[in-house]
Amino acid sequence: MAQARTGMAADYFQDFGSALRYWRARRGVSQLRLSLDGGVSQRHLSFLESGRAQPSRDLVIRLGIVLDVPLRQRNAMLLAAGFAPAYQERKLSDPELASVMQALDFMLRQQAPYPALVVDRLWNLVMLNEPAAGTMRWLLGLPGDAPIPRDGSLNVLRLMLDPAGVRPHLRNWEAVGADSLLWIQREAMADGPGSEAGKLLAELSALPGMPAAGHLPNLDRRALPFLALELGRDGVELGLFTTITTLGTPHDVTVHELRLESFFPADEASAQWFRQRFG
Repeated sequence: MAQARTGMAADYFQDFGSALRYWRARRGVSQLRLSLDGGVSQRHLSFLESGRAQPSRDLVIRLGIVLDVPLRQRNAMLLAAGFAPAYQERKLSDPELASVMQALDFMLRQQAPYPALVVDRLWNLVMLNEPAAGTMRWLLGLPGDAPIPRDGSLNVLRLMLDPAGVRPHLRNWEAVGADSLLWIQREAMADGPGSEAGKLLAELSALPGMPAAGHLPNLDRRALPFLALELGRDGVELGLFTTITTLGTPHDVTVHELRLESFFPADEASAQWFRQRFG
């Protein structure tokens, strides 16, 4: 059945056994523990991992749930086992996602006068509020009416860390870069070999001056309890920190991978600048 695989599964794993071994190791779960939690014998799990047995569709889904495998990778596991994906991946313009988009738009508007944006799991931009768009234009020296792509073609991490992008105005870009690499590295490890996250990790790591993937600078114990973004341009110095929100219990790959990043001022002077500019 494995010969029916195409596309996504071929990019990730050669067969279901290797996918199962990978995810069990990633979660630090023994065969015995997985057999108890998954309701399957340890002997059968051993046969699945060695390729001596083939799983049923229901068993692939059950093991994916037990191992907390992301929806995209559960589909990859199904494809590797010779089954069709169980979780649909829709476009954001799909009418069935209209209520989700309305909810995200509401949250973006509520964040004003502070920036907020919606990205996919690789930080490709899909939505943003006007303070976020205005801040991008200000940092990049763009006209006030310059369009900001919202179709996923603009990668926020690449924009922030590229020397030709925001980096010249990101005072602590080394710390932000190290943190960004760790985030994408987690995505790459979750995806498995050959993934888009792995390619993005390699691209970001290759940018001039970027720290080695997985390396974080030493943190002074007197430092702030969050990673601040220190921005500066035209004599203005701003401090921000961010929170990441995901949508709970999604059953769609696209929705599962959306991230709402909200920016908050780290000091009163920064808060006043945003209130005066976007209030």
